[in-house]
Amino acid sequence: MADQPLADTIVLFGGTGDLAQKMLFPSLFFLDADGFLADGFRIIATARAELELDAFVAQVKEAVGARAGSSGLDAKVWDRFAKRLSYVGADATTPDGAKELRAAIGEGRTPIYYLALSPSIYGRVCKALAAADMAGPNTRIVLEKPIGRDLESSKLTNAEVAEVFPEESIFRIDHYLGKETVQNLLALRFANTLFEPLWNNLTIDHVQITVAETEGVGDRWPYYDEYGALRDMVQNHMLQLLCLVAMEPPADMEPDSVRNEKVKVLRSLRPVTRADVQTVSVRGQYTAGVAGGQSAAGYETERGQASDTETFVALRVDIDNWRWAGVPFFLRTGKRLPERRTQIAIQFKPVPHSIFDGAAKADMVANRLVIDLQPDEDIELLLMNKAPGLAQRGMRLQSLPLSLSLAKAYSGPNARRRIAYERLILDVIQNNSTLFVRRDEVERAWEWIDGVADAWRESGMAPKPYAAGSWGPAGAFALIERSDRAWYD
Repeated sequence: MADQPLADTIVLFGGTGDLAQKMLFPSLFFLDADGFLADGFRIIATARAELELDAFVAQVKEAVGARAGSSGLDAKVWDRFAKRLSYVGADATTPDGAKELRAAIGEGRTPIYYLALSPSIYGRVCKALAAADMAGPNTRIVLEKPIGRDLESSKLTNAEVAEVFPEESIFRIDHYLGKETVQNLLALRFANTLFEPLWNNLTIDHVQITVAETEGVGDRWPYYDEYGALRDMVQNHMLQLLCLVAMEPPADMEPDSVRNEKVKVLRSLRPVTRADVQTVSVRGQYTAGVAGGQSAAGYETERGQASDTETFVALRVDIDNWRWAGVPFFLRTGKRLPERRTQIAIQFKPVPHSIFDGAAKADMVANRLVIDLQPDEDIELLLMNKAPGLAQRGMRLQSLPLSLSLAKAYSGPNARRRIAYERLILDVIQNNSTLFVRRDEVERAWEWIDGVADAWRESGMAPKPYAAGSWGPAGAFALIERSDRAWYD
């Protein structure tokens, strides 16, 4: 907690992999550039490949330079950052490999172990660290998702890690929680008197959460075929967003205060059963089509054989508590959709009675709060306003957005959009676990997801085809239209 010292070393397991190269090293570099890394803070990368230090540093420089873009690398900052880097070629799942890492850490008293590895080997790495006496009271370990494939495997992985590290030392990361707009959701709800009195079933009609991707699965199909969209996206990213929208106000911003409220939401999710799975969920799989103006192959073509893995999921989620009774949450996510978008749309109810008549009455649109997470970061409130000018009878109305766009924050000579991992890595350094996922939170999410998967299996519900470049199967539209609502596109 807060009384622990700042971390003085980070060890990146899987240091030559895509995550480390594309996200973690650039994030650390930018933290250094902004003065967040203390003098003497060290960055140790490890992987099985044998690499000379110069070759490794050149590799990192290329990755960081690609992320820096047109602004380029500040030579002074890079020189300082490069001196922090070291590399250890070792098998971290073995005691001997762990001993090599211990020697490299040397005098480091508060190390972070960042496991950018397959979760299937988390347990073996932790056992090796324990055997090398590297799990001291001030150590912190970061786990990447997915932690398990279902509740049973998640419990197994969590138990293996817990044999070595206490819960307060474990940081389960979901990079969505590091996005500025996601954190802004907390500020929007709990730092303003405007929204919280309205944040309930008396004024909100429904909520939509969309995570749309234009890319296909491609050569990631071995991983994706095992997990599918439900386990890959809904279990973590989408349920985390749902929790932040639906949670009760925490007592404070202490980690457990926030995470306790998220767990309460997960406990309140209505189970999906075989009896209702056909009406509250849709599975889809993309076929050949046109995406981004180019021909795109279907998933089975990319995989090379038939598959019942879903690349699209739409769900109606009901939260059975006082605040949200009767308010449906509609979730959809998929590959090969028309645009890349991560968005939360809060649809308010119409005014209870319109004092306007004629054309003005027809102009009335219910208020909507739209939170865009990517590609743009924006918070937009749709309000009704008098249309300017004169009308034949009475007045005309129009809806206008009140924007809290972060674009202005990214304008200016030195402004840039931060990588979500920057916030999260800094929090680990400072031992702040507020934006990380607790063990019971992970397992509650898996419990609900397993219910959906079981209902699919028991009902024989196969994925419906949808053309690449479309918004998914027709059933996705039927799912929301059954309640006289429509997707916000």
